[in-house]
Amino acid sequence: MKVKLVHLYPDEMNLYGDYGNILSIVKRCTWRGIDAEVVKIKKGGKLNLADADILFMGGGQDRSQQLITDDLVSKGSQIREAVEEGLCALTICGAYQLFGHYFRTKEGAELPGISVFDAYTVGSDDRMIGNVLVDCTGTFKKPGEAQPVSAGKGYLELVGFENHSGKTYLGENVNPLGKVVYGFGNDGTKTWEGCRYKNAFGTYLHGSLLPKNPWFADYIITLALKHRYRSDIQIDALDDSVEHSAFNSAKKRAMTAKTTHL
Repeated sequence: MKVKLVHLYPDEMNLYGDYGNILSIVKRCTWRGIDAEVVKIKKGGKLNLADADILFMGGGQDRSQQLITDDLVSKGSQIREAVEEGLCALTICGAYQLFGHYFRTKEGAELPGISVFDAYTVGSDDRMIGNVLVDCTGTFKKPGEAQPVSAGKGYLELVGFENHSGKTYLGENVNPLGKVVYGFGNDGTKTWEGCRYKNAFGTYLHGSLLPKNPWFADYIITLALKHRYRSDIQIDALDDSVEHSAFNSAKKRAMTAKTTHL
């Protein structure tokens, strides 16, 4: 078996260890005997999602987002069509913002998005920074949907690190990724974090996200395999004792941190 991962803008959009998400997917596939091909698409490069199973784009500062916006918009229709057909996508922070309708900076500049997500982002003077704990049970434990193999005791939680001043507001045609337990989340109200549309996910969680949340990494791999082979494929469980230790450490930091706007 194999999966193909397309990495958009690896130079401009790669903050706070976001590349570790790709390393996690590749490693967890390799440990199971699954070939994981990674294709990097730089600014100006030709994008072909015809045989892709995962699309990844990391975070970047406002300047980095401005540098790639026009190029991303030119690829927007192809990305939207692929997501509608079941492509799995993971977008972090700045990428999450640009996969919405638009990102308006606090200076008033409006960067157009590609409208994969029914969401928009507005810059603010609030800096939302710190460790985050998110309860994703409502998003993933649905009737008829298999629980990820690495979910431990059934608690579908995510830990990560957020650092953003943009506030993202979700529309009616998208679901939040999860409920904020500790941290600020999408808009600083400490209510919802991230979003999900079909098999596309957006989140503010850096750190990087997937190494500390193996159940989510496996969930993405499972979606990618289903997309490629058009059937449900059960993947073997791994010994995630080290990953769970990292998760528990990050969770403890989130629970003991004081969350105040900077």
